[in-house]
Amino acid sequence: MGDKTLSMWLFDAEIYEHMSVNSGETQKTFRGMALHKMIRLITFSLGSKAYLNFMGNEFGHPEWIDFPREGNNWSYHYCRRRWDLVDRPDLKFSQLGYFDQKMLALDSKYHILAADYQYIRTAHEEDKLLVYERGSLLFVFNWNPTRSFEEYLVYCRAASKATVVWSTDDQDTGGHCRVHHKSYQVNEVNYLTGNFMLYVPSRCAIVLELEPPI
Repeated sequence: MGDKTLSMWLFDAEIYEHMSVNSGETQKTFRGMALHKMIRLITFSLGSKAYLNFMGNEFGHPEWIDFPREGNNWSYHYCRRRWDLVDRPDLKFSQLGYFDQKMLALDSKYHILAADYQYIRTAHEEDKLLVYERGSLLFVFNWNPTRSFEEYLVYCRAASKATVVWSTDDQDTGGHCRVHHKSYQVNEVNYLTGNFMLYVPSRCAIVLELEPPI
């Protein structure tokens, strides 16, 4: 028997009544949507050369998966995944499923899992900020539940500019569209390091492509 799914731990009972795209979100569903995406992205991008996902976590499955056994009278009731939920555009499950598709597409384009280069630039406990590089991409995670940073000084390897290619707050994956997809000029600190100022909303991860210095 499996434990609760990741989404069930985050949304609790609200996963049954407050997952409509159009009915307005609660504080718990906003938190759940944000963290569900951030947890998957950090696991995907900071892992090794493969990504293993438990069944159902790719779209926020609301219930455990339980195979027939003596303890449930050999029932098949929970021996399934609710793919019908991810196929409904009126539910947030479809947005979580689309997030998973975009995450895998990001790897197809930038080959994140195959990249040997990994470097953690910032791990700030008080701010709850984590900044790291994997391959040609820069990942900025703000785990702070309440605080957004208007101009956060982000360090990276020497580059000419950093361009936002994706964010967990994008509207098409259930976010609030607080991150603008734009390019930032990277200032030279030394021949190995650069920095730039970035707006980082609370409970949000931003992915930027670093272009080599000119």
